[in-house]
Amino acid sequence: MGDGRTEQRVARRARILLEMADPATIVSELADRLGLDRTTIWALCRRYETLGVDVVLDAPRSGRPREFSPPPACRGGATGLL
Repeated sequence: MGDGRTEQRVARRARILLEMADPATIVSELADRLGLDRTTIWALCRRYETLGVDVVLDAPRSGRPREFSPPPACRGGATGLL
């Protein structure tokens, strides 16, 4: 989560919802400007109507959580860490 991608997704969703709050917003123009499909924007709006502001956050994902392996050992038994 610390790689910035999650934060970018949250910011993009928030930006879309802020733009959609303006009645003068034209969905097709917003979609073109953000490089998204119109249906993506409408789907976010529908989810916002159901879930409220929590829609900007990532939903929990199914499946096994990521596991990180330890770094490979170097010669002499060192772990490869500083």
